[in-house]
Amino acid sequence: MLAWYWQQGRRYWQYYRQAYTQYDVHSPFLSALVAALLEDRRHFYAFEDIEKLRSQLLQNHRLLHIHDYGAGSKVNPSTQRQVSNIVRHSAVSPAGGQLLFRLAQFCKPTTMLEMGTSLGISTLYLANGASSARLISIEGCPDVAMLAQRHFEALEQVNIELRAGTFQQELPAALRDLQRLDLLLLDGDHRAAPTRQYIAQCLLYAHESSVFVIADIHWSAEMEAAWHDLCHHPRVTLSVDLFHFGLLFFRPENREPLHIALIAKRYKPWRLGFFYRDPAI
Repeated sequence: MLAWYWQQGRRYWQYYRQAYTQYDVHSPFLSALVAALLEDRRHFYAFEDIEKLRSQLLQNHRLLHIHDYGAGSKVNPSTQRQVSNIVRHSAVSPAGGQLLFRLAQFCKPTTMLEMGTSLGISTLYLANGASSARLISIEGCPDVAMLAQRHFEALEQVNIELRAGTFQQELPAALRDLQRLDLLLLDGDHRAAPTRQYIAQCLLYAHESSVFVIADIHWSAEMEAAWHDLCHHPRVTLSVDLFHFGLLFFRPENREPLHIALIAKRYKPWRLGFFYRDPAI
């Protein structure tokens, strides 16, 4: 466990060293994306409701039986986990949830697909960020899915359709039902080969305005390798490394593919664009 945390620290330092800020980007789309995701610090009413739910779950010590179909947890691989443990170690952070909310606001999707509901915190952030969109969320563990559904009902979130089952079982039907995929969040396997396979299936329903969000791209060397391969897929014209999330875009105006790591300017206040480097890698 300590070795994993050390590796994460090393990977973050590598990301931090190469990350650009708002002052380093020049394309209109990328500038608008950075402003919306990393520099907009407004607080929305939905945040309070979702974080109140998180606080309640952190006090819930009920044991759930976990069916893990992916790489499993680095922190707690047990098949019996407390709700509080799941939300503490597996749920999206408040900052990560707000980033997903702002991304949904920015992209204005009409269809969204989440692979990996967990307890539903990330789902709620996405659903509130695009409240008129149809959101299908897939969760492989029945006990976890049942609890997440209760959370959606308690918060009266009507645009979420939760489907319990493995990704292999549920993904094809979900894609057919959505017909097109405006926004994808993949956060539920953390293995390279399945990640590539799921993205290949989802690409059949993507279009030039779609955005694919891959969670935990630096979770392991295997996930970093998968992220590298996805960035260099022929259809990807822009990839953005935010450390905890990777974003894939398919916008045709990029003549050459661009791959860039970004961070909020408050974390690198000395970067004022004076020492501009070509961000293509």
